[in-house]
Parts: sequence; structure tokens; C-alpha cells
Amino acid sequence: MSDTTMRAAVIDAPGAPEVLQVRRVPVPESVPGRVLIRVRAFGLNRSELHFRQGVAYSGSFPRIPGIEAAGIVEDAPGGELAPGTQVVTMMGGMGREFDGGYAEYVSVPASQVIPFRSDLPWDTIGAVPEMLQTAYGSLVIGAGVTAGQTLLIRGGTSSVGLTIAVLAKLRGVTVLSTTRSASRTERLRGVGVDHVLVDDGEVASAVRRIVPQGVDGAVELVGVNVMRDTLRATRQGGTTCFTGMLSDQWTIPDFYPMDWLPNGVRLTAYSGEAADLPAEALQEFLDAVADGAAVVPVGRTYGIDDIVQAHRDMEANVIGGKGVVLL
Repeated sequence: MSDTTMRAAVIDAPGAPEVLQVRRVPVPESVPGRVLIRVRAFGLNRSELHFRQGVAYSGSFPRIPGIEAAGIVEDAPGGELAPGTQVVTMMGGMGREFDGGYAEYVSVPASQVIPFRSDLPWDTIGAVPEMLQTAYGSLVIGAGVTAGQTLLIRGGTSSVGLTIAVLAKLRGVTVLSTTRSASRTERLRGVGVDHVLVDDGEVASAVRRIVPQGVDGAVELVGVNVMRDTLRATRQGGTTCFTGMLSDQWTIPDFYPMDWLPNGVRLTAYSGEAADLPAEALQEFLDAVADGAAVVPVGRTYGIDDIVQAHRDMEANVIGGKGVVLL
């Protein structure tokens, strides 16, 4: 590497989108046990918005944010991966405890690097890591839904909601998905959703008109403000998985389980790390996209110089899928 500096978006202190400043900083040192990745693309996540606003539960400033990245191995002094290997990385304190993916290079622990092989464009690959990890874990670990069963996705037009629908359809699951706007119906139909529900805050009765006994599983992506209704859309013996809080409502005051939980309905949660996404699951998904059997719901693509606008768009919920920054 001839240049010892790189371009990165840095936050010196929390605040509005304008606190993201693109400037030249030193390239991270290449040290044993860590992998230095040349970043080709990274996805945008709401947790980065919370971190930038100063409301995240962890992290410190100044910091290069970004909880995920996709790119090529530049160096791995410990020999874990050969230079030139295509990889993704995510989580593990990335972008909070240590500098993250909003940069031309990122250094991460070797344990949180997942290799793959694909000819897909980098803006497509950049959308995948954290979105797929969350969707895969919510479906397989959180809701535990299998072929022939029914699944409700609450918050279906979010990037994770769209990806859960794609994964569920690949597995032979019947999918019901919600949107607050009827204008987004075709977006959901386009990823294979069987039944689209317009969400006015109460969908349990509409779900039970389609699946009278209630769905086998549900993934809650909106927040606790609607989760009680989601639980009531789930059958006895079924599972609701709490994964997201698009509404920014995270906690339940005065939680009374007997009142909240219908008889025999299970409530789980999912929040995973890189280790929770098997390399074969990543490869299988990328291959399915390449073959046309699955789609990656990219909403908008940005350059690193557009990072302030990207955060404004994320805050305004106008990206319409996964936001990706291409380097």
C-alpha cells in the first residue's frame, strides 16, 4: 500500500447528520489476529443513526462509525485469510468500540470476517452482511419457522423485513407482511410476499381472517408499541421474535406477562453477531441472488461524500430498502 492515509467519515461528537465529516486519516495498522480490509461498499444501519445521535448504549467518540463492511483482504499477518479474498465483516464492537466501516480501509478481529466468492456488483454485496445476518437469525433462531408454515413480518418494507421475506420464500414458507402505506404493496409482492397487510396499528384480526388459528411465527421489526398486537396474531404454540424497533420504542413500562402474552405464545428476541451467520448461508444467499432466485432490496446507493445526505434519508425513512455506500 503506497498511501498511508485514507478517506473516512469521522464523528468527533454526537449530533445531527452534519457531524459526519469526511477527511483523511491514517490507515489502520496491520497487526496479527486482525484482518485489514479494503472496503468496497458498506450498508447503512439504524443503529449507526442512534450512535451518531448519541443515544446508543455503547461506543465512544471520536469514532469512524459503521457496523459492517464488504471488501477485499488487504493483509492478514496471522495468515487467517489470503490477500485478495472477498470478505464481509460486521458487529463485534465495530464502529463503536473501534473504528468501523465508513472508510476506505477497516481493521477487524479475524474471528468476525466471513469469506465468500461472487461476481455480483459491490453495491449489491455491500447491502447484504448485517441485513442477512439479522434476517437469517430472526427467521431460523428467533421465530424457528420451517417449510409449510406461516410467517408474519411486522415492518415488512424495511430492508431486514424484505430480506426475511426472501429467505422465507426460499424455504417454502407462506409469508404475510405489513406496510403502513398501500403504495408499497408491489414492493412486497416483488420479493414474493403472499399476503400484504396495510398496518394501521392493529393487524391481528386481518391475519386471523387469512390464517384463522394464527401464524406459526412472527418477526417484530416495528417495536413494542405494536408487539402486543403481533403476539395476538400468533397461534398457540407459535413464536413471536422481537428483532427491531423502527418506531424507536424499545422498552415496555410496567410489563405484566399475564396481560401481554396470550396463552401458549412464545416471545423470543434476536440480536446477532458475525458468528451467527454461517459462511455457507452467506454463500448460498449470494448464489441465489446471482441465479435470480433471490433479490437484494437495495433502496439507494451513495458515495462517501454523500454520507450526510444518506443519514438524513435514513432518519426520514425515505431510502425504501437498504442504503449502501459504494467506495
